[in-house]
Amino acid sequence: MFSFFKKKPPVGTPAPEAEPAKVVPAERQTWLAKLKAGLRKTGSGIASVFTGTRIDEALYEDLESALLMADSGVKATQYLLDDLKQRVKDNKTTDPAAVKELLVESLTSLLLALEKPLVIGQHKPTVIMVTGVNGAGKTTSIGKLTHHLAERGASVLLAAADTFRAAAREQLSVWAARTTVEIVSQEGGDPAAVSFDAVSAGKARGRDVVLVDTAGRLPTQLHLMEELRKIKRVVQKADATAPHEILLVIDGNTGQNALSQVKAFDDALQLSGLIITKLDGTAKGGVLAAIARERPIPVYFIGVGEKLEDLETFNAREFAQALLS
Repeated sequence: MFSFFKKKPPVGTPAPEAEPAKVVPAERQTWLAKLKAGLRKTGSGIASVFTGTRIDEALYEDLESALLMADSGVKATQYLLDDLKQRVKDNKTTDPAAVKELLVESLTSLLLALEKPLVIGQHKPTVIMVTGVNGAGKTTSIGKLTHHLAERGASVLLAAADTFRAAAREQLSVWAARTTVEIVSQEGGDPAAVSFDAVSAGKARGRDVVLVDTAGRLPTQLHLMEELRKIKRVVQKADATAPHEILLVIDGNTGQNALSQVKAFDDALQLSGLIITKLDGTAKGGVLAAIARERPIPVYFIGVGEKLEDLETFNAREFAQALLS
C-alpha cells in the first residue's frame, strides 16, 4: 500500500537508526517556505496581536477579531480562544510573545482532526472521484496529484468525465502527457459512461489508481449535483467497492464559502478528503480551522503554486506554524 505522508523506502530496505531530531528534507523546506509566504498576510495580522506587553482582555479581543478576519469562523475562533486561555493559565504565562507559541499548539491540536494520509493499495484500482466548483483548480490538482502518485510508484489512469467543457478534456490530456499516464476520454460522452469505462479499463490493465475528473459545479446547481451522484452510482456498477475516495478541491481564497462547499458536497456525496489550493498569496488560511471544528473531513493535500511539486501533504503543526509565523 502507498501512504502519502512521506516517501517510503523500497521493500527490504533496513530500518534506519533513530535520529536525535527530525530532519526536514530540503524539498519540503522549500515548499514550507512557499506556504509561509502564501499565508504571510494572515500571519502578520494575527502576530501583531502579540506585540504588546500585557496579557489582558484587550489582547484576547484583538485576537478574536484577527481570527475572524482570517476566516476561522465563530465556532473555531471561540474554541481557540477558550483553549488558549486555559493553556495560558496552566503554563502561568506572562509574556504575550509566549502566548503566540501556545496559540500554535492550540491550532495544531484543532487541525490534527484533518491530518490523515491518503492510502493507496487496499483496492486495485483505487478509484478516486474528484469534484469542486469551477475555478477551484480541480483539473490542475488532478494533474499534480497524478504526478505525486506516480513519483511514489503508483500507476495511474485518468478519466476525463468533465464532458460538459471541451477545454477540460484538453487540459486533462495535457496533464496526462506531462505525467506520462493514460487517459480515457469521449468527445461529448456521458460523464457516468466515461467513468464506468475508465474503472473497467483500470481493472483490466492492472492500474493502481483511477482518477475521475468530474465537471465543476456550484452546490446550488441541483441537476449537476445529481449528475455527480449518478457518476458515483455507475462507478459502483463497474466496481462494487468503488469509489474508494471522493475528494473536493477548494480554492483557499474563498473564505467561509469554502466551509459551505464542504458541507454541501459532503451531504450529497459523503466526502472522504479535501485538497486546498491557491494558498499562495491572498488566501487567509483560517478556514481550515473552521472546517476542523464544524466538518472535520481530512485534508490530504494543500497547494501553494502552479508547479507539479507545489502540491504537498497536509501537516497540522507545519500549517499552524506557517500561519502564525
